[in-house]
Amino acid sequence: MGDRVGSFKKIDESFECANCGKMVPKLNYTSRNHCNNCLYSIHLDDTPGDRASDCRGLMRPIGIDYSAKKGYIIVHKCEKCGAIKRNKAASDDNMSLIIKLSSGETKI
Repeated sequence: MGDRVGSFKKIDESFECANCGKMVPKLNYTSRNHCNNCLYSIHLDDTPGDRASDCRGLMRPIGIDYSAKKGYIIVHKCEKCGAIKRNKAASDDNMSLIIKLSSGETKI
């Protein structure tokens, strides 16, 4: 199912977005963990790639951080349990939504 690198398990597979319904392609260079169209995710992991979370709630994008090393980081909040997770943006992510989030607009 995936390659393990340290505590991170690489799982790169396509999926249908539970929020917008778009078929999201795999990245072919790292794990895809959110929709590139609406930026939503699913609360699947306790540790990246482990698929051990029992929650399975929708993770709404609520903000953007920026790291000189990693680039844009999408901040997600689980709509079911309230967990906050940070995920690196992918090269094909919806940049207009990233800009809206970075300007403080949290309803996208």
